[in-house]
Amino acid sequence: MKTMTCRQLGGPCDLAHRGENADEVINAQDQHLKDAVAAGDTAHEQANDDMRGRWKRPAKSLGWYVSMKKQFAALPED
Repeated sequence: MKTMTCRQLGGPCDLAHRGENADEVINAQDQHLKDAVAAGDTAHEQANDDMRGRWKRPAKSLGWYVSMKKQFAALPED
């Protein structure tokens, strides 16, 4: 397991997301952003908009995805 924070993934807070691979962590971040915005947390709105935009334009967002996978791979195991 490895951990990345909301901030490391482009968000505004330090909530930790743990996963066996980068995709698990990215999906946890996506859900966290949706939940935070639904609860009225305006600090997460921009990151949520950015995340939704990435899912809508995956080819354009490949650079972000590859970067997150590399950062995840470089992290130590928890």
